[in-house]
Formats: sequence, structure tokens, C-alpha cells
Amino acid sequence: MPVLASHRKPRTRMRSTTPAVGLTTAALAGVTLLSTQSATAAPASPKPSIEDVQKKVDDLYRQAGTATQQYNQAKEASAAQRGKVDALLDDVAKRADKLNDARRALGNYAAAQYRTGSIAPSATFFLADDPQSYFDENQLMARMAGRQQKAVTDFRTQQAAASKKRTEAAKSLETLTESQATLRTSKENVQKKLGEARAMLSKLTAEEKARLAALERKKEAEAKRKAEELARQQAAAKAEADRKAEEAANQAGSGGDTGTGTGSDSSATTKADKVLAFARAQLGKPYVWGATGPSSYDCSGLTQAAWKAAGVDIPRTTWDQVKIGTRIATADLQPGDLVFFYDDISHVGIYKGDGMMIHAPKPGANVREESIYYMPIYGSVRPG
Repeated sequence: MPVLASHRKPRTRMRSTTPAVGLTTAALAGVTLLSTQSATAAPASPKPSIEDVQKKVDDLYRQAGTATQQYNQAKEASAAQRGKVDALLDDVAKRADKLNDARRALGNYAAAQYRTGSIAPSATFFLADDPQSYFDENQLMARMAGRQQKAVTDFRTQQAAASKKRTEAAKSLETLTESQATLRTSKENVQKKLGEARAMLSKLTAEEKARLAALERKKEAEAKRKAEELARQQAAAKAEADRKAEEAANQAGSGGDTGTGTGSDSSATTKADKVLAFARAQLGKPYVWGATGPSSYDCSGLTQAAWKAAGVDIPRTTWDQVKIGTRIATADLQPGDLVFFYDDISHVGIYKGDGMMIHAPKPGANVREESIYYMPIYGSVRPG
């Protein structure tokens, strides 16, 4: 008997695809989210090169130098204004005393008039013993009236003068307040720039600090090379000038002293010697912004003190010092001349010869000798 086929449908295994779809969707979402975050996240700033750090730190120190000159200028203005205010207040006090004297004199006349009263001229004539007595008394009264009028005039004059001086003193006090505010702002700017420079240097690794020091040595060596070249040029120029002077003397038949030296040249040399002697005595003392000695200096404080030792008063700031004396080309520099640096004239040093200077460099450094080519030269002057 044949086997009959079963009419039951075979069971079909149903696979659920939902979980797979869910996992795939979640995975895609995760990838998309990560991709989005990666795309939107700010890229990490690349670490600056050691050359960039050197440039930035040098610029911050230069800015601190500029702020130091602003501080020095504000300090000078504040001190000058304080002196003016004190003088005005003294004047106001003196004029107040004069005003009180005039007021007392006026009060005495008023009191006397109140006690004696006033008598009509006709009554005075009839009460007089004789006509001469009348005229004498009338003349005396006229003189008294003149003195009384003078007392009134003096009082008004002193009152107006005292009021004027009080107004001047009030305005000077306002100016002093402004100068002191500028002084505080300049001080904060110096501290801010120096803080930024220290912060940058503190983040360097030992290896980076070593590389920075190597860059500094390279910079110093290049500056020294330029100084030596200037020294050779100046020596050659001097030798040529001496040769021409000797030829001129021989042609003139003098055979002796050419007479080219002058008292003025001798005086300038003596002053320069004193300037350099003072500057050398300060070598090794620390740079402190705003300092004028004797234990520490900033750049313009050192140059001012050095020239003062030679009997020449020069201004406090680099911006004022560059305006005095005679402008000198770099090739014509002589010992004692002032050399200024940067476009904003924020630094100054004392030329000592052979392309070298003595200066107070920057915070953290001491007064030292250095090539004038270590920084970009703005110009030079010869004081005195």
C-alpha cells in the first residue's frame, strides 16, 4: 500500500530580524555620534616651537620695557604735580593769613565808626573852637576815610587772590589724581607683561630650556660678531683720520703738535670717562624696573645716574633722553654716547667702545656689557 503524502504543511522556522536591525542601528548611531563629536571638537593647539617661544618672551620683555618707561614718565609727572600742589597749598595758606589781616583791619574801622558815629560837616564847624581846628579835624577825618577805603580795597584784593589760588589748587589736585591713576595703570601693565613672560618660561621642559639657552648663545655670538666688525671699521677710520692729520701737519711744516685738539674735545672726553667709570662700577647690580640706584637700576635709570656722575643732568625716560644732545650715527659712536633700541625707543645703553655697551637689560638679569647689536638699534645721541 502506497504511502500517502502528508497534507500537513511543514513547520517553517521564523527568524526574527528585529534585534539585528536594532543592533545595527545603534552601531550606526554610535559611529555617527563619534564622527560628529570628532568633527565639532576643537583641534588641540599645536605646541609652539622653541623659536616662537623665544620671540614671544623677547617681545613680552620689550613690552614690559615700554610699560616701565610709561611708569617712569607717570612717576615723574606725579612727583612734579605733587610739588606744584604743595606750593599752591602753601600760597593759599599765606593768602588766607593776609585775608584775615585785611578782615580784622576792616572790622576795626567798622567798630570805630559804630562807637563814634558820624557827624555832619556843618555840626563839626559850629562845634569847633576856631576855623583852624575845624579844618584840621576835617582833614584828619578825610585821611581816616581814605585809610578805611584802602582797608576795604585790600580786603577785596586779598579775597579775590585767595579764591583764585584755591581754584588753582583744586585743579592741580585733580591733575595729581589723574597722574597717580596713570602711575597705577603703568605699574599693573609692567607686572602683567612680566607675569606672562615668566608663565611661558615656567612651562618649558628641561630640554626646551636647554634649546632656548642655545638660541640665546647663538644670538649673542652673532651680535658679538657685528660688534667686532664695527670695532674694526672704527679703528680703520681713526687710523685714516690720524694719517690725514699727520700729512696735513707735515705739509704745513709744523713737524710738532698739530693743534687739532680743543678744550671742548678734552672736556667731552673727561665727561665720557666719568660716565663709563660710574657705569662699570654698577656691573653685576640687578635690573629692577623703575629703579634709579644705587643698589639696582632700570635701563634709563642707569644712564641718567651715569651722566649725573659726570655733572650732566639728563631726563628720566628713554623717550626724553633721546631728544637731548647731538644725534650720532652708529659708525661715529664714541664712549659715553647713549644708544637707543626698538622702534618704540623702550631701551637704552651706554656705549663703551668696540661695538659694546653697558646696560641694565631686563628683569632677572644684572647690569652687564653686551654688543649693541643684541637688539635692533633705533639711534644714538651724545649728551652734554
